[in-house]
Amino acid sequence: MSFKRGTSRGTAVLDAPEETYASEFEREGAEVSEPPAVREPAPAGAFQRARERAASGESLEEEAYVPKRGAPKKFNLRASVPKSVAGRLVAASLAVLTLGAAAVIITAVEHSLMRDERFMVATSSDIEISGNQHLTRSQLLSVFGADLERNIFKVPLAERRTDLERLPWVEHATVMRLLPNHLRVKVMERTPVAFVRQGTQIGLVDANGVLLDMPQDAAGDPHYSFPVLTGLNAGDPQSTRAARMAIYASFMKDLGGDTDDARKRTASLSEVDVTNPEDIKALVALNGSDVLVHFGDEKFLERYNEFAEHLSEWKSQYPKLSAADMRYEHQVVLEMQGAAQSNAAAATANPAAPAATTPAMAPATAAAKPAPVAAKPAAKAPAKEPPAKAKAEAAKRLMAQKLARARAAAKAHTTTHPAKANQ
Repeated sequence: MSFKRGTSRGTAVLDAPEETYASEFEREGAEVSEPPAVREPAPAGAFQRARERAASGESLEEEAYVPKRGAPKKFNLRASVPKSVAGRLVAASLAVLTLGAAAVIITAVEHSLMRDERFMVATSSDIEISGNQHLTRSQLLSVFGADLERNIFKVPLAERRTDLERLPWVEHATVMRLLPNHLRVKVMERTPVAFVRQGTQIGLVDANGVLLDMPQDAAGDPHYSFPVLTGLNAGDPQSTRAARMAIYASFMKDLGGDTDDARKRTASLSEVDVTNPEDIKALVALNGSDVLVHFGDEKFLERYNEFAEHLSEWKSQYPKLSAADMRYEHQVVLEMQGAAQSNAAAATANPAAPAATTPAMAPATAAAKPAPVAAKPAAKAPAKEPPAKAKAEAAKRLMAQKLARARAAAKAHTTTHPAKANQ
């Protein structure tokens, strides 16, 4: 302990002793080989608290000092609102002025955009169209006739998309703005799956039963190698046409495929009648003759193979064979052309009889006795594959024959009754 004397009045000032702590080894009386590390000075009051803990028998280790943080301050909206009436009036006036200025700026920008000639759809060249194969550009541009010389922001995109999808060939469409003054139109067209005969007109139909116009180049297009479909009318509801097209799709799926035999089977189908969902009828062209075959509503491939296997035998026994009913398990009902002629004469004498809707597919009602089931013929050696050009020419000739046969049947005026199978 030391003291200092004052220079003026000779007073003595007592200096407080520095607080030091003995190390753990010194308290236990152990020898220290190395000098202890320098410790930081303890916080104020630590020495007094250590003495109190030692007297009470508590641990002398000082807990780490953790400063306490105050609770987060919450923003009080009411406190920010002036309490005086004058202050509130000033705050309300400032808010109104701010909103008014924002509205004026937005109106000015909108007016500038609507009047700016740079955002004007000047000509049809400013409209980009893609995805169309059957529809021409002029047919699609007819939808945008009211949008020429109009500001691009005033073009109703949703309405134009709906107008495009009203076209029979368009299944889905998108319309987008491309600043400053262009429109981008993309369409996805429907895929036809069959020809369809409507009176004297031949058109196309997709898988959902949507009737389509016939393109000009359809007769020579190899993509249109499918039969003529009957039993669909424009006056029928869309649900009815879709259900009949589902039956047709199942029929073609069973007979079709990627093999040569499958392609020959589908190519031999000249017409398919889906008027009766329980009896799918098809005009099959094999061995130089057209025979109407009743397939029923199941086992299409099995019944086709049985018909193709025994057709030569039946034609040798019955040269005037016109139809074959394959719906029965243990017999086949064959119908002759001579009976069809006698039935036509009788129907002509009776004018009250209804006219057939599919004259080309109307066999006689009288039938011969069931023909015997013949053994399967021996397999023939595979024919040499014709060149690609010959295949294309053959496909075009086949399509031309199908269309000519369908048009001739549609233009024919006959009073024969529809076909009825004898059971």
